[in-house]
Amino acid sequence: MNQDNKNNNDSGAKFHEEWQRSTQIFYPETPKIIQWVIKYSGGYIKDEKQANYVLLGFVAVAIVVALFLIFGGSESQAPKVPSSPFESP
Repeated sequence: MNQDNKNNNDSGAKFHEEWQRSTQIFYPETPKIIQWVIKYSGGYIKDEKQANYVLLGFVAVAIVVALFLIFGGSESQAPKVPSSPFESP
C-alpha cells in the first residue's frame, strides 16, 4: 500500500514540475514583442536577453535587404525610348 501511495505522490510531483517548466514568467515591464518572440520560438529562445539578440539580428538583416533592394540589384538600365518619332534610339 505504501508503494502505491509513493507512486501516486511521485507522479503528482512530476506533473507539477513539468507544468512549472512549461510556464514562462515575464516581468511586468517586459515588452510584448519580447514575450511574443519567446512564446513562439518553439523553446529555442529562453530569456529576454536572447530575444533581444534575435530581434536585433532581424533588424540588421531587414536593413541589409532594404539597402540591397534600393541601391543594388541589377546593373542593366531600361532601354531608352525616343521622345519623338524622328529621333533614333
